Amino acid sequence: MNALVQGLAALGGLRDRDTLDTELVRLVVLHAGLGVTRAELIRVLGDGDEQRCLALATMRHDQDQPTHDVLWSDWTQLPHLMDFPLRVRAFEKDRAVQEDQPAPMTVLPMGTRDGLRILLEVTSVKPLSPRRVDLLQSVLLAYQNLLGLLDYGERDSLTELLNRKTFDGAFFKATADNSSTPPAGVDERRESGRIAGGVWLAVLDIDHFKRVNDTYGHLIGDEVLLLLARLMRNNFRFYDQLYRFGGEEFVVLMRCDDAGQAEIALERLRLRVSDFAFPQVGSITVSIGVSQLLPNDTPSSAFGRADKAVYYAKEHGRNRLCNYQLLVAEGQLTEQAADEMDVDLF
Repeated sequence: MNALVQGLAALGGLRDRDTLDTELVRLVVLHAGLGVTRAELIRVLGDGDEQRCLALATMRHDQDQPTHDVLWSDWTQLPHLMDFPLRVRAFEKDRAVQEDQPAPMTVLPMGTRDGLRILLEVTSVKPLSPRRVDLLQSVLLAYQNLLGLLDYGERDSLTELLNRKTFDGAFFKATADNSSTPPAGVDERRESGRIAGGVWLAVLDIDHFKRVNDTYGHLIGDEVLLLLARLMRNNFRFYDQLYRFGGEEFVVLMRCDDAGQAEIALERLRLRVSDFAFPQVGSITVSIGVSQLLPNDTPSSAFGRADKAVYYAKEHGRNRLCNYQLLVAEGQLTEQAADEMDVDLF
């Protein structure tokens, strides 16, 4: 019990979501004294018959380190939730469920404030007693509370998109995942499902947003920002990372097969925004700049390229998408060295 309490206290000092996930399963397997032989923390994605399972962290008792699915996973390579009846039953009953064959297994469901659906699945030497299941439930509740604290620090208070403080860490994780070598801890069985291609950074800026605030007031302006954030969530995939950088400026970090795929997603968003009827305001538009991440990129240099493409879009009519690399290739913009494009993001 002392080891469990100490482990929970250590979790409270973590400020990285991925590390929190891996340390949770390590705690359950190695320190909880439950006779657990395997623990897996699972995020359930999608709806209806297309619900899929993404392993946030997995560990067996004979492993030194937990493994996990790479975030940039091909959706079609993830296993269906419906293939795991015990997981389905845990969500249906909204409580811990157990089975004894082929090995004793317990599945505990968890929901979060932002709608994430998470399962903790443990396999044990013998069936867990109700007292030990309650103990696991308490561990999962502590994890849920820690996730809430992380969200509070990582999310924009208005739109609940990620805030700019979290951008640097996410940027370097994205560039590490984009290397030819699988990131440390990635489950080798799922590595083949990792999306090929590159990572793109897009900057979105609402056109004439000051006019909205001046004409309708800041409350209506805030409503426009909230609705735009909702359109963004509905437009992108579960692993695309969406940020509000402040004011009317938003950022998307996305992995795609090629520039064409990135542009299709961004153009789809641009059209959805221009077609949407914002209450009282009516129609608004966005200008978007996008740039592929390059080897040895920094957050400021990549942001600087996309930001230049946004300015080009605004200077040439607004309500359009511009690709920085394409503009350079066409001679519309001049390529600049990375140190000339550093932008103070903070």
